Amino acid sequence: MERTAIGVIGCGFFAQNHLHAWTDLRSKGVEVVAVCDVDEAKARTTADKFGVKAWYRDAETMLREHKLDLVDIVTRVETHRDVVGLAVRRRIPAIVQKPFGQDLAACQAMADDAQKAGVFLAVHENFRFQVPMRKILELLRSGAIGTPSWGRVSFRTGYDIYKGQPYLAKEERFVLMDLGVHVFDMARVLLGEVEHISAELQKRNPNVAGEDTATMLLKHRSGAVSIVECTYESRRVPDVFPETLLEIEGPKGAIILKPGSVLDVTIEGKAKTHDADAPVLPWAERPWHIIQESVLATCDHILESLRAGRPADTSPQDNVRTFTLVEAAYEAAGAGRSVRVT
Repeated sequence: MERTAIGVIGCGFFAQNHLHAWTDLRSKGVEVVAVCDVDEAKARTTADKFGVKAWYRDAETMLREHKLDLVDIVTRVETHRDVVGLAVRRRIPAIVQKPFGQDLAACQAMADDAQKAGVFLAVHENFRFQVPMRKILELLRSGAIGTPSWGRVSFRTGYDIYKGQPYLAKEERFVLMDLGVHVFDMARVLLGEVEHISAELQKRNPNVAGEDTATMLLKHRSGAVSIVECTYESRRVPDVFPETLLEIEGPKGAIILKPGSVLDVTIEGKAKTHDADAPVLPWAERPWHIIQESVLATCDHILESLRAGRPADTSPQDNVRTFTLVEAAYEAAGAGRSVRVT
């Protein structure tokens, strides 16, 4: 069996899901051989928890001392440019957590650097790998409802995300960077590339620095139109966190993803309801199980892409197109007009 030695940089809140996923992939020859975090206690505790022999406080030292086949970078966005640079210079294949970079220029620079060096790089964009999304993509690719002409992608919650990630409250570019990249990525995958975009941003919580609510209108190159929205300030009950709700219409039918991962599919006037819920993995828990299973699916896809010598679906070049929509939304909201996406 092919062995893949992996190092993980970042041992914080969300990195635990990555480490569980890599542990589940041991049956495919994966071995996490080292972990790293600037917080020594986190690095040491994580190494003990997952049975990893080596832990580090310094990423450069870890990359120098270990022969790694892949490094998984699960750090805060402001560190990505430097840490990805370390991996690329050492020609170590890498995965970087979303958002890819702090701005479009940083994203493009990392993509260009990896391409010039011939180094495999992928972005850990996991929403498109959620079970409901995988089933919806199967239906669309089969032509079940025809070419989509209208859609809505909605992530609305009031869940206290600041408890686990308090730094988010201080981000001046907030919800579009944290959630917008996910919902834009789904809109692109479902309805194709975007021609122009309008956006309205709101700060409904006075205790956060940046926008916490974003509502966008997208015109896709296919002619389809979509509404894309995200907020951390919804007050609906029940709160469906962390589910994304979807509606897609085409000439032959419609697909609606409802709370509880219930999928209503209408084809040529005949309706069917499907259970599209994710399995609750042994290390997962509701309601996080949807995200947690998608982390495993994302890691598995990227691993197989690396081994096959092909770009991942979430390649840097692909994610730059998603990040372009984030920048265009900020521009559109600031200008108060529709912005053409180039």
